[in-house]
Amino acid sequence: MSTYKFKTTNIKGKDYVEVNQRVIALRNLPQFKGYSIETELLHLDSESCVVKATVRNDSGQVVSQGMAQEDKSSSRINQTSYVENCETSAVGRALGFLGIGVETSIATADEVSMAIAKQEAPNEKTVVKVEAGKPALDDDTVAKMLKAIEAGKGDAVFARLVSYEEQSNPEGFAKVKEALAK
Repeated sequence: MSTYKFKTTNIKGKDYVEVNQRVIALRNLPQFKGYSIETELLHLDSESCVVKATVRNDSGQVVSQGMAQEDKSSSRINQTSYVENCETSAVGRALGFLGIGVETSIATADEVSMAIAKQEAPNEKTVVKVEAGKPALDDDTVAKMLKAIEAGKGDAVFARLVSYEEQSNPEGFAKVKEALAK
């Protein structure tokens, strides 16, 4: 793969590979012949979604997975296409974890552009919206989830994680998501 030339997008002086380039590589490079990509919608409501992408080899074995979460309100394009963007991000991450197009980063150009746009958006007042019925995620629960992930129970943790209010403990959520992505 080191001789394969990916088209990249330069963002703030760093080159990032776009998801479509990773998909093209999976479909065209001989070492990935017979590989497949599956996506699963793990959470969907009127405001956000979570998608898991799975890459399988020609024998049907899971060789890589990636997850993504998108909020409908996070960008103009997400107002109409947050589910599609989430699926694309999950696929890009799964292919990145497989080693495709990661010369500079697992993150794709699309993810980095979105993150920069969120950071640069004017934010006069931060409002934490707690969804009715979703409990707060406390540090004890985060610690238990991290232990469960280490014990190989990542799927169960992920299924449980989406039932908690992310804004109640953004750092804890980030720790758990990072552990799940490994």
